[in-house]
Amino acid sequence: MMKNILMVTIFPIWELIFILHCSLTMKITFASNNITSDMIIPLNIGVIVDEDDKDFGTMSTSCITMALSDFYASHSNYKTRLKIKLINSNGSVVGAAAAAVDLVTNAKVHAIIGPRTSMQTNFLISIANFCQVPIISFSATSPSLSSIRSKYFFRATQSDSLQVKAISAIVNFFRWKSVVPIYVDNEFGDGMMPFLADALQENHINIPYRSIINPLPSSDLEILNELYKLKTMQTRVFILHVPFPLGYRLLEKANDIGMMSEGYVWILTTGITNGFSVLDSSVIESMHGVIGVKSYIPRTKWLKDFLDRWNMSSKHNVDLNVFGLWAYDAATALAIAIENMKSNLQEDNDDAFLMRNSSTSLNNLPVFSSGKDLQESLSNTRFDGLNGHFEFINGQLQLSTFEIINIVNYNASKVIGYWTGQNEIIKNLTSVRDGKYIKAGIDDLEVIWPGNSKIVPAGWVIPTHKGKKMRIGVPVKDESSKFVNFTRDPKTKSPMVTGFCIDMFKEVLAVLPYHVDYDFVPFENSEGKAAGTYDDLVHQVYLGKFDAAVGDITIVSNRSEYVDFTLPYTESGVTMVVPLQETKQKSAWVFVQPLTWDLWLTSGCFFIFFAFSFWVLERDHPNQELGNTPLRQFGKSLWFSFATLYFSHRENVNTVLARSVVIICSFVVLVLTSSYTASLTSMLTVARLEPSVTTIHQVIEDGKVIGYPKGSFVFELLKHQLPNVDLSKLRMFNTHTELHHDFVNGYVDVAFDETPYMKPFTIKYCPKYSMVARPFKAGGFGFAFPKGSIMVSDISKAILDVTEGARMEQIEKAWFGDAENCPDIITKTTSNSLNVKNFRGLFLIVAVVVSIVLVLSALVRGICNRTSLSNNIASLPIYLTTLMNMELLK
Repeated sequence: MMKNILMVTIFPIWELIFILHCSLTMKITFASNNITSDMIIPLNIGVIVDEDDKDFGTMSTSCITMALSDFYASHSNYKTRLKIKLINSNGSVVGAAAAAVDLVTNAKVHAIIGPRTSMQTNFLISIANFCQVPIISFSATSPSLSSIRSKYFFRATQSDSLQVKAISAIVNFFRWKSVVPIYVDNEFGDGMMPFLADALQENHINIPYRSIINPLPSSDLEILNELYKLKTMQTRVFILHVPFPLGYRLLEKANDIGMMSEGYVWILTTGITNGFSVLDSSVIESMHGVIGVKSYIPRTKWLKDFLDRWNMSSKHNVDLNVFGLWAYDAATALAIAIENMKSNLQEDNDDAFLMRNSSTSLNNLPVFSSGKDLQESLSNTRFDGLNGHFEFINGQLQLSTFEIINIVNYNASKVIGYWTGQNEIIKNLTSVRDGKYIKAGIDDLEVIWPGNSKIVPAGWVIPTHKGKKMRIGVPVKDESSKFVNFTRDPKTKSPMVTGFCIDMFKEVLAVLPYHVDYDFVPFENSEGKAAGTYDDLVHQVYLGKFDAAVGDITIVSNRSEYVDFTLPYTESGVTMVVPLQETKQKSAWVFVQPLTWDLWLTSGCFFIFFAFSFWVLERDHPNQELGNTPLRQFGKSLWFSFATLYFSHRENVNTVLARSVVIICSFVVLVLTSSYTASLTSMLTVARLEPSVTTIHQVIEDGKVIGYPKGSFVFELLKHQLPNVDLSKLRMFNTHTELHHDFVNGYVDVAFDETPYMKPFTIKYCPKYSMVARPFKAGGFGFAFPKGSIMVSDISKAILDVTEGARMEQIEKAWFGDAENCPDIITKTTSNSLNVKNFRGLFLIVAVVVSIVLVLSALVRGICNRTSLSNNIASLPIYLTTLMNMELLK
């Protein structure tokens, strides 16, 4: 009955000695606590191991044995004792299922720890659910196992769904926009991919290809074929999610064919990194420069003591890794849960199972009568283990902190950062500010990349299967163009491409942090003519004939369905160009136009204020010219004020304060009259260049003839945006020279074209034409790349660097000339009249100064009158009344 059960005889000799020592120790402890061996209830638990993976099996069973020994040594008063029943799964799914059936049917185990892989665990969950026997896995990490939703499955390890956000955060941290996952075609690999794809999508990271590896490749050639395929692709960032034995093998082959050199990025998942030894961080040489995520294990005193004991007892046998620590905690959790069960367990395991009667052997599997109680006890188990706080929530551990490691010096790995579940990479767990971890910068992580490089790789290259150089498609035009001009060398017949767009593209590439090799390829037919329209050129990029398209290609909606455009490097919009005509002012009321109405009104108020101030300052002094009555005096003062316009006043000014006011006001009059004279002279004598048409509505109402460029989308734009336009009023032109000829001969009245074309046109024929409006919007010129191209974001950023600097202006001047000597390219309707804003500073100064003079005059008058009034004033109210009467009688 027990032939297939592997008992402790598969342990090394040192394990037998260790178990014997623990047994003797426990007996002594029992006696000291008045608990005899007769009172102990031994209960069977199953442990499924793979003999094919001897090191992992030996490590995990040793950790489980040590966990139970340590637990019962410190809890000698517990009445239950777990007895390990080991069984081999033969490394297969069927073998694991058969082992589980044997453990439940024959060994009558109360719970099962294991098996090794997610594929085996997937089958065992159904058996455990059917028999109500809890299964605790410390190494099955596939997220798909949780979707089975069995309450009898407990994962005492981290699910792979927890690490995908850490991986996505790393990719986003280094600003890579495309990655290729490499994973095995089984439950372990397929289970994580949906979660990884969603996490990457949240950061707008593209997955252009998924590399699926056979979990049991027949030969190295099978691995090499897939690696060679990856080598020919554009993306250079690989996420490797395979079991660590296969991962070692794959990276060795990648190193052999040069895929561990500078420019490559390898990100390892916990499937490989958790297989690294806890005691010895040595790794294979071919992993130099890779990075990865690894489960974080707090360095507690308890863990240190455990590692010291492990190091002394098994240093030369097997390595200890994270899975061994989880196995230790899983066994501890099971021992606690069984002791805390509500059911009264008996030593006779047969009584704990209920038998079924069925015609098939599988349906005859027994049911653990106390399975539900054990399941509830496991769900409520909480303690601090070797891996930190241990608690099942919905059957899963919730540990979410990961180390970011970097393998350096060809023989060791180092921790360069952490991810704590907050979507931010941090340098260490001690850097906290305002209760939050301090975000790390790229330079903080100090990564050594493949090829022993310290420069962050770009993450992509030009695909080698298309050649070492990019094929850049350029348009071919029938006439010479300053934007893109394609010719051939008369002797060598080699293509020569020049123009504003070409210089912009070269300048943008020079700004990139990496080098790009390319060749310009004309979009021409066998006769050397244009092979199609600009839409056809863009479509060639979509078909893969060109790696990009460069030229005066406008960003429009229908083209964006097939390609990705960079940011525009020119002004956007469709503008209206009209001829400028000379005009002179011929209105009968032109003499009032130099000043606006508000300035006329303000000037009148100023003269009245000046007259009032002059009257206040002069009325107390003998001045026969002003008259005797207050009304006559104010009238004379008003006359005096306006007479200053012509400096024709004859009245004498007696007081010093009045003279100062006259001087200030005379200066204001001088400024106003001079400005008025200059503005009026300009209106009457200077011929002005004004647009013949200013609005598009005027064009439609007056039936103007509209010019549009040949082969452009402007014609369709005009038909859709101007539904009332007469199509007979639309006239096509081919070149700027032809358009100028049409304007001169009156064939067209206005013309519509994109701003980048019309700007050099107005400069060339300055000052004959002007852009008066941009009634329609367009995207401007951009470079076209295939959908999902990684270069788009880099090129767009480089375009901003060029357009914001001085180099852009230099390129424009080189091809289109200097626009500084021309009038404004876009004419704005402005007033030539002077307004209050032009003189508000002058009026403000005069108002302040005159007010100060009036205040001084009042103070002087008050001081002079104080002596004569002091004898008659009995109180302050009487004084104020007397002073007021004196002022009124003057």
